[in-house]
Amino acid sequence: MKTTYLLLVISFIFGKQAMAENINDINHQDSQEESIAPNDFDFELGTWKVKHRRLRNMFSDKKEWLEFEGSSSTTKILGGYGNLEDNVLHFPDNSFRAVAIRSYDSATKKWSIWWLDGRSPNKLDAPVIGSFKNKVGLFYAEEVLNGIQTKIRFKWDSSKQENPKWEQAFSFDDGVTWETNWTMSFSPAN
Repeated sequence: MKTTYLLLVISFIFGKQAMAENINDINHQDSQEESIAPNDFDFELGTWKVKHRRLRNMFSDKKEWLEFEGSSSTTKILGGYGNLEDNVLHFPDNSFRAVAIRSYDSATKKWSIWWLDGRSPNKLDAPVIGSFKNKVGLFYAEEVLNGIQTKIRFKWDSSKQENPKWEQAFSFDDGVTWETNWTMSFSPAN
C-alpha cells in the first residue's frame, strides 16, 4: 500500500513537471510565432474614421461618385497571422456593417482577404490574394460580376501610416486597363 501511494505521489510530481514543461513549450512557441508573424497590416490596427468615395454604378459609363462616412476597427487574430476589420458604412440611403477577414500564408508569403457584407450575410466573396512591397499591397481575384468576367484589385497604401488609403479597381480586359470604383481614406478616430 505504501509503495502504491509512493508511486502515485512520484507520478503526480513528475506529471506536474512534465505538464509545466509542456506549458512552457507552448508559451515559447506562441512567443516565437508572434515574433515572426507578419506586420504588413499593423498600420491598420486600432479604430479609424473612414471617408468613402464610390461609384454609384460600377458597371455604367456614367461616372457619378458617392461620398460618405464610416468607421473601422481592426484587431489581430490567429496569433498575428490574421486580422479582422469591422466596418460601419453610412451609405447615403442606408447604413450597414461589413467585415474584412485577412489571413497570412507563411508558405506562400501571401495574404488572403475576404469581404463579408452585412446586407448579404450568407455570401462570402472570393478572396483577393497578394502581398506588400515598399508599403504598398496589391491583391487580386477574378470573378464574374454582372455577367462579366472581371479582374478585381485591392490596393493598400500604408506609406503614410497615420492616413492609410485603400482602393478597389476592376478590369474587364484581363488586367490591361483598370478602373478605380471605390476609395477609402483612413484617419485616427481619437
